[in-house]
Amino acid sequence: MKAKVHITLKAGVLDPQGKAVEHALHGLGFNSVSEVRQGKYIELKLKTKDKKKAKAEVEKMCKTLLANTIVENFKVDLDE
Repeated sequence: MKAKVHITLKAGVLDPQGKAVEHALHGLGFNSVSEVRQGKYIELKLKTKDKKKAKAEVEKMCKTLLANTIVENFKVDLDE
């Protein structure tokens, strides 16, 4: 089973990397872009076939290591 984890900054948290990307895009002529937010994407291959157990395990990984839950949100998607 494959887990896909999307990690983004919570609303209201400053995103200097997103601002840098937005500024660079404007410098390249992409002026219609605004409010760029940058995040992380992580794929994990899991041995378990139990979807409920897999989701719980990946959520625990996120809360323990992969995401800083004080300033970040995460979303887990599972593919068999």
